[in-house]
Order: sequence, then C-alpha cells, then structure tokens
Amino acid sequence: QKAKTACTDTGVASSVRQEMSRPEHFAPPEIFYNEDESKKYATSSRMIEIQSKMTERALQLLLLPPDQPCLLLDIGCGSGISGETITEEGHIWIGYDISPAMLQIASQREVDGDLVLADAGQGCRFRPGTFDGAVSISALQWLCNVDKKGQEPFKRLKTFFECLFTCLKRGARAALQFYPETAGQVEMITAAALRCGFGGGLVIDFPHSTKAKKHFLVIYAGLCSGARPQQLPAGLQGEEEEENSVTVARRERLGTRKGKKAMTYKEKVLEKKEHQRRQGLTVRHDTKYTARTRKGKF
Repeated sequence: QKAKTACTDTGVASSVRQEMSRPEHFAPPEIFYNEDESKKYATSSRMIEIQSKMTERALQLLLLPPDQPCLLLDIGCGSGISGETITEEGHIWIGYDISPAMLQIASQREVDGDLVLADAGQGCRFRPGTFDGAVSISALQWLCNVDKKGQEPFKRLKTFFECLFTCLKRGARAALQFYPETAGQVEMITAAALRCGFGGGLVIDFPHSTKAKKHFLVIYAGLCSGARPQQLPAGLQGEEEEENSVTVARRERLGTRKGKKAMTYKEKVLEKKEHQRRQGLTVRHDTKYTARTRKGKF
C-alpha cells in the first residue's frame, strides 16, 4: 500500500512539474511543435487571444507610419496567428518558422503572408533593406537553448541578429516579444543585438504584475541620414488597464464578425493614431492625405 501511494505521489509530482515546465525544456521547437501540438496551439482560443494581443502591442512599438501599408517580417510566425493581426492592421508580411507542422496549419488557414521554412539560429537571408519592420512573438527564447551537440546560444543569436539587421531598412525597428527564463538570458540576447549594430533596448509592460508582465526587445537598425537618435517607448503600467483594453478590443472584433458595419481603412488609421496619442507616443498630425493609398510602393 505504501509503495502504491509513493508511486501515485511521484506521478502527481511529475505531472505538476511537466505543467510548470517551459516548452523549450522538452524538445527542440521543430520536434515539440509536431502535428498534434501545432493543432492544439492554433485552435486554442486563449492562445489566439494572447498571441493577437501581443502582436498588436509589438506593432505599436514599431511606430510605423499610420497612413501607409508596410512590409513586415514575422519571425517564428507559427500557424499565422500573429500574421492575421498584421493583415488586420493593413500591412503586408512574410513569415518564417522552424516547424513544418506549424507552417502546414498556416497554409491550411490560407493566411495572407508568404511562408518560409527556416531556422532563426542559422539566419534567414533576404535582400538587404527589404523590410520596414519586424515582429516576433514568443520565439526568441528558443535560441537560448542547446538542442544539439556543439550548439552555442550566443553564436546562434548573433547569426540571427546579423541577418535581421541586414534585411531591415536603415532606421527600421524590430519588436521582439520573448519569455526570458533568467536575467542572464536577457543580458545575452541584448548583448548579441547590440554587437550586431542595433540600437535600442528592453521595454517591459506591466513590470509589477506576475501574469501580465511582458518583455519586448525593441531595437532599430541604425539611423537614417540626419535623423535623431531614437528613443524607447515607455512600458505600459497597471494590470487592470491592460485587461480592460483587451476585453474591449476583442468585443469590437467579435462585433464586426457578427455583421456590424466594418470600419473603413481611414477610420481604422485615425482610431489607431488616437490610440497611440493616448499611449504618449509621437504621432503625425491628421491631414487630408492621412490614410490615402499610395500607388507603386511595392
């Protein structure tokens, strides 16, 4: 009886540890996100809401021109949840991921972006100066692990940031959300980015909250000629404000799907600019050219 009880206790403790462990502790991303795990991730309403919410925040941190579409890179795009948010904001995107199963689901969902199978730690090479900005949600921490013999996390991070710096336009920003396990990981990631020529640093939203706290590495690829040094936006404060804004935003999206009159592109741009003003960001004044489409950009 004692042996049976001991086995039961051990099994419970093991399952609790497994629930509390991080995904990157179990297997490399291309193995962990197999067909079954990818389907769970892509169909979880909670994961979709969290992913969409963090992508919206990343796009805010990019400080993109509010009256024109931009070409963005989605790093670790997965099943295309973050890409859908980029599309809703009126931008064009290309995404890459290391998991074939995730990309297969993104393809089945018929996302608007182009998809590439690639390992961020080996670098995904695009033409220099291709992108107006880059986002990444919950992917960067995977590069801090040693999944194979001979792998060095700092070298993989350096390769990633070198390729990212090259493919961004001068002065363009990247907003990379990640879940650091230790303070050492934050230092290693930041050091690798700065060594590759990036400016910027860490923006922490809701730093005093255990649930809502989010880390964003906000970096920019050099400066345009004659431009002033870029300043980092302040992190959001107050957990209740975040929850309320997410609830309202989700309600508005659901209302639109139920048949309510959809907002025009100009109305979306004006609303976005007003939201950025409330966040304390510097926003251009509204003019008759605001939200006017510009031909021949791409």
